[in-house]
Amino acid sequence: MTGRLVRHAKAGGVATITLDSPHNRNALSAGLLRELDEALTWALGESGVRVIVLTGAGPVFCAGADLKEPKAAQVTTAFPDILSLIWESPKPVVCRLNGTARAGGLGLVAACDFAIAPETASFAFTEVRLGVVPAMIAVTCLRRLDPRAAAEYFLTGEVFTARRAAEIGLLTRAVPDEDLDATVAHYTGMLLRGGPEALAITKRLVREVPAMPVEEGLRQMAALSAQRFTSEEGQEGIRAFMEKRPPAWGAVLGTTWGDAS
Repeated sequence: MTGRLVRHAKAGGVATITLDSPHNRNALSAGLLRELDEALTWALGESGVRVIVLTGAGPVFCAGADLKEPKAAQVTTAFPDILSLIWESPKPVVCRLNGTARAGGLGLVAACDFAIAPETASFAFTEVRLGVVPAMIAVTCLRRLDPRAAAEYFLTGEVFTARRAAEIGLLTRAVPDEDLDATVAHYTGMLLRGGPEALAITKRLVREVPAMPVEEGLRQMAALSAQRFTSEEGQEGIRAFMEKRPPAWGAVLGTTWGDAS
């Protein structure tokens, strides 16, 4: 895959997708977005893939739009599809930030289900300082961020730390650099233990249930709960628990980032 801007590999049920354009800090060029779309589509369609890890090469995860491209604004037509693929993915997506992220790169971070960054990483929504706006990434970021923090950083463009990013909901965790891979391994290992159908449905619950009226939510969730207890996957999980053995889907536990107990 020499010369490509995005690499992908599969090991132990985990697909790792790597932004590999360090010469421009993994900026969202037309070429990188095209290859990222291809890699995500591959991972989503690959039956052996249970969890997706999105990461980058070099010291920066993603610097946002590639402003050096002659038609940088046109790249934005491809970006919504990428964010939608990640957000709507039935397979959990873990963002392993290899370093700093800016602007559009934060849209990718927020679209993922989990985001783990080294404490040395920094973040900023720099759009307003260029006279543009964080329009598309607002769709994913505003679903993660504390409202006051969103106003603060969207409007000022100020740089903030990884610890602060975790405090305001942009990151799942900020960890010492040396603990990054072990932490990602912990999450991927835990995710591999969940039933694939149950994980996909639970992803939707996290997003949709808070917006439901309480009575309607309870009615719908009671029906869903009953359905899942009688489903093939649910029955297998219950049998495995009673028989003190791994469920059928638990046979694949090795991951690119190591096992987690």
